[in-house]
Amino acid sequence: MLKILITGSAGFIGFHLAKKLIKQGNYVIGLDNINDYYDVDLKFSRLKETGIERDEVEWNKEVKSSLYENYIFVKTNLEDKENLEKLFIKHKFDVVINLAAQAGIRYSIVNPEAYLQSNVVGFFNLLECCRHYKIKHLLYASSSSVYGESKKVPFSTEDRVDYPISFYAATKKSNELMAHTYSHLYNIPTTGLRFFTVYGPWGRPDMAIFLFVKAILEEKPIKIFNEGKMKRDFTYIDDIIKGIEITLKHPPVKTENKPAYHIANVGNGKPEFLTDFIEAIETSLNKEAIKNYLPMQAGDVSQTWADNEYLNSLGYKSSVSINEGVNNFVKWYKSYYK
Repeated sequence: MLKILITGSAGFIGFHLAKKLIKQGNYVIGLDNINDYYDVDLKFSRLKETGIERDEVEWNKEVKSSLYENYIFVKTNLEDKENLEKLFIKHKFDVVINLAAQAGIRYSIVNPEAYLQSNVVGFFNLLECCRHYKIKHLLYASSSSVYGESKKVPFSTEDRVDYPISFYAATKKSNELMAHTYSHLYNIPTTGLRFFTVYGPWGRPDMAIFLFVKAILEEKPIKIFNEGKMKRDFTYIDDIIKGIEITLKHPPVKTENKPAYHIANVGNGKPEFLTDFIEAIETSLNKEAIKNYLPMQAGDVSQTWADNEYLNSLGYKSSVSINEGVNNFVKWYKSYYK
């Protein structure tokens, strides 16, 4: 049994991961600041699924789950270095999985400072705690957005990624550089996970599938950027969790020429046209979308495609098709929003 800190545990990926690792018998501490970037009711509903009641949540107060004796949640910021350090001293974590971040490419264009504080300052504080309290393995969320406008596909972790086209992507690339430095200087095993277009039940309301389903049900137009000429490596949440679990079991090892540092893509490995994804949603809803075709948005890219070679070598294989994944999301959406 591992003692694991999961940051961003009220978020989309963090919530699913916490549930999985708790049920496996690990002792999990979940951390989240529950900011209002999107509907906090959804975040509290996720927490309720893990036995954390809304009226018990207060700043820097540990709340024990009513469903799982091996789960504790605390509302705090990574930017709060003093209280973060207290958690490390008290709980003596084996592993840290950092999924906390200010999310969203488009929001980073209008409010970059939020990304600097959460994604850079917060990550630095986490690295310092991992350094001083001898963490055995730090896993952290990077993003496929670091590949920018790369024309070479599939995207490989061996590719140069020096030209991000959004501030969000720049903060994620900075996390990789910072992690490499700490691995090199302090021998902290770190694994960066470049997630590719994650979707599924309990997802974020700013995600495409969420926006499309909501608009179609309300008979409002959906916005389709780049005139629909987009391809995405849509990756269902269960496959993302599977990728995290595999890398959790395989921390990088220091060699004579290389620090204990690794970057891995976590994607479906098969890009789909955005129009095909929309068609799957229409089929699942049995309702046609009203389509509004628009130019490419600033900071966006025309295609993503994950080369999963490293994860595949460890036994990873994505298994959920877009039709199955979309159906699962639609079923959850209709149930949650009645």
